[in-house]
Amino acid sequence: MAATSNVTEIIFLGFSQNRDAQKVISVLFLLLYVAILLGNGLIVVTIMAGKGLTSPMYLFLSYLSFVEICYCSVTAPKLILDSFMERKVISLKGCITQIFFLHFFGGTEIFLLTVMAYDRYVAICKPLHYTVVMNRRVCGLLVGVAWGGGLLHSVGQTFLIFQLPFCGPKVLDHYFCDVHPVLKLACSDTFLVGMLIVANGGSISVVSFTGLLASYLVILRSLRTQTSEGRRKALSTCASHLAVVALFFVPCSFVYMRPCVTLPADKIVAVFYTVVTPLLNPVIYSFRNAEVKNALRRLMGWKGSW
Repeated sequence: MAATSNVTEIIFLGFSQNRDAQKVISVLFLLLYVAILLGNGLIVVTIMAGKGLTSPMYLFLSYLSFVEICYCSVTAPKLILDSFMERKVISLKGCITQIFFLHFFGGTEIFLLTVMAYDRYVAICKPLHYTVVMNRRVCGLLVGVAWGGGLLHSVGQTFLIFQLPFCGPKVLDHYFCDVHPVLKLACSDTFLVGMLIVANGGSISVVSFTGLLASYLVILRSLRTQTSEGRRKALSTCASHLAVVALFFVPCSFVYMRPCVTLPADKIVAVFYTVVTPLLNPVIYSFRNAEVKNALRRLMGWKGSW
């Protein structure tokens, strides 16, 4: 890459060129980032320390919260710091590294959400076999597959970008490095590379979404034989999961399941899957759960109801 590229650094345009607006954006993202660290960090600590949270669902949830922290940390700190800088610059190698970790944690999250849907399918549709099917070995294997799938996806995307020559321009109309905006900076024909990037991201999204959809269709069909209380609990759990899935999949699909073109709305849409979803995950998925709330009370020494 160094032999064929004249570009050594990339300049971000960010959200605004107005200095006052940049400071407001920085403070806002700082508050959101701190909330993400505290909320998801609290979930991880509560599940690890909580003696009653031994179900595979909580194991997967703790990994999801950890991935959310890592995923947001790929972009948010850089944006916050850049708002106080005259020039928002990242080295080309730093840009490629950011792409790698963005897609590594993003891909891992997609696979984890799919694993969690399978877990809910087994718990609701095959309750008598749940402890046998979802044993410790299987859970560890599924988590490993999620991390491995995210790694393979990321390596594929990064390799395709890494081999391109960059001769200029070096201005990126975004606040972080991603495959589609960076592809526009390459000084060679990127049609084939762009198609491979879309195929890589699109295939993962399609396969995962198909798995999610199939799991919940089977779950909804099986609820007809459940008691009213069982239906209520199952629907509550599934609704929380589907909300997180929608918040993550819909904006990701908008950005990655289309030809390699950039749109003015991409920066706003990116905020949803890099910041909003990690922010709302503890609220939607965890704090509505009675067992998690009880574990939080024990962890904090709180009394009363909330």
